[in-house]
Amino acid sequence: MTDNPEQPTHVAFELQADPSMLGGVYANGLSVWHTVSEFTLDFVVNSQPQTPVRTETGETVIRAPHQLVARVRIPPGKVFDVIRAINDNLTNYEQTFGPLSQREPYVPLYPPPDQGDAGDEAESGNS
Repeated sequence: MTDNPEQPTHVAFELQADPSMLGGVYANGLSVWHTVSEFTLDFVVNSQPQTPVRTETGETVIRAPHQLVARVRIPPGKVFDVIRAINDNLTNYEQTFGPLSQREPYVPLYPPPDQGDAGDEAESGNS
């Protein structure tokens, strides 16, 4: 007889969730921020169209309202685990369904594009 039982080879992860959470929530944006003790991932959804507005100082800014749908806080040591898990799953997704490509060209929210012909085309693509 040995005093050392066989070492486990993997973890059988069992997820338990409140039934109200099983449907999940839709998000089309993410904001990440941190403190010394945690990273916060704010998942958001666009709640209204983006519009240019003038501030009290006369500066024109783009108003982009979003609704927070989920906030997740994780310890700094787990950030790389999250990145690895997303990368592994994205790799598996692309192997199954083909490479992902953005449907629309990336246009930074701010500063807004020049208001010439290119600006009009960029705006019409967002409707």
